[in-house]
Amino acid sequence: MTESEQLLARVADKARNTRPWGWASLPEPVDAATLSRAEAALGFRLPPLLADLYLHIGDGGFGPEYGLLPLLDSPPAGEPAAVVQYLANRKSGRKDPDWPWPEGVLPISHWGCAMYACVDCHTEGAPVLLFEPNAGDCDHSWFVDSDTLADWLRTWVDGTGWYEEMNEELEMAPWAEFRIRTNRSVQAS
Repeated sequence: MTESEQLLARVADKARNTRPWGWASLPEPVDAATLSRAEAALGFRLPPLLADLYLHIGDGGFGPEYGLLPLLDSPPAGEPAAVVQYLANRKSGRKDPDWPWPEGVLPISHWGCAMYACVDCHTEGAPVLLFEPNAGDCDHSWFVDSDTLADWLRTWVDGTGWYEEMNEELEMAPWAEFRIRTNRSVQAS
């Protein structure tokens, strides 16, 4: 069994045995056609590990706090699905250039208070970013939660994420690529 397969097995086990807030049960995984439709709507492919989560574990409903968002359809709690949220964020960013949304950064989990865990689908390893807009300045709203999606999942399975009560004081580095990925370096200079 590969390292990725071992991680998926651990995630699947925890997903079967825990429910995030708002989820009564673990949804069925998506099929390949749904994944293809999602990627076509996004205009890019999901990182392999993220695709495997949706294809083999469930269409959202597992993971830290409120859990992963469904890929295309709205969850029971009414939060928009990941693709819908991404497209809305990109559209909003075009209308309000003070709050651009980076291309290829897919929101995958809502933390509450407008905060999202997002996967950078255009970077090797699929880093997980925290979007935390409550400071009121987009240049100070993006942080690196984890260098890879795999590491982010391990922290959830192991109970060592920043959102755990014992780790609330962990500090995250700002996401240095934000200005580059949104072409804000020219605007903000």
